Amino acid sequence: MRARDKAAVSALRGTLAALDNAEAVPVDGAVPRAAALEASPVGAGATEVARRELSEREMVDVVRAEAAERLEAAAHLTAPVHADRADRLRAEAAVLLRFLDGSGDGAEGA
Repeated sequence: MRARDKAAVSALRGTLAALDNAEAVPVDGAVPRAAALEASPVGAGATEVARRELSEREMVDVVRAEAAERLEAAAHLTAPVHADRADRLRAEAAVLLRFLDGSGDGAEGA
C-alpha cells in the first residue's frame, strides 16, 4: 500500500464499506418512525443497536460480490473512451480476488 496502488486502495475502501453495510441491522418496519418528543429515547447511545457479526462465509460472499460487480461493470464499458475505466475496474477485481486466494494478505510493503 505504500506505493499508493490506486486500484488496491479503491477496491479495499469500497469493499470495507460494503462489509460495513452488510453488518447493519435491518430496520424494523413495524416500529413507528415519528413520535412525540417526550417518547423519544434519551441519553448517549440510547438509539444505538449492536451490529451484526458476519461469518467468514458471509464476508467472502461480500468480497466475491464486489469483485463480480467490478468485472460486470468493466464488461459493459466497451467503448474505447472507457478503456481506462474498464482496466481500473479489472485491476480492482484482481486485487479482491487475490485476497480471496490468500495471496493478498497485506504483508507486502510492511
